[in-house]
This record gives sequence, structure tokens and C-alpha cells, in this order.
Amino acid sequence: MAPNLPGETPETPDDPEVYVGLTQEAAEERARHQGWSTVRAVPPGAMLTMEYLVGRINFEVEDGAVVRSWRG
Repeated sequence: MAPNLPGETPETPDDPEVYVGLTQEAAEERARHQGWSTVRAVPPGAMLTMEYLVGRINFEVEDGAVVRSWRG
């Protein structure tokens, strides 16, 4: 699979910060409705690769709520 580099695909026009404080379920539902192609939820401190994937939103979830959210 070829890398998905910034600029190859238009970014989703949504602010990741609006997801902080939502439940994981509500955040995932909203993200899919907003057009994110990939929604990933991880626990705090999870080891992740540094690859950037256009269209992906990441949620750090603790006790069922989003505590951090970012693109890629």
C-alpha cells in the first residue's frame, strides 16, 4: 500500500478539539458523520506508529470519554 501523504487527499474540515469530553461512542458517531474515513480510539499511553493517514482521527479514551483528539 502506498503511503497517504498530506496534500494527496483533502483534509476533513472538522476540528478534532470538539471531540474532547464526549463519550467514545458519541465521538465515533460524530466523526463518521463528519466524514472521517478512519476513526481510531486508543487508551492513554498506547504505543502508536508515527505514520500520518489523511482522513483519520485519533481519540485517546479514558474511562469511556475522549481526553485527547488529533488528526492522522
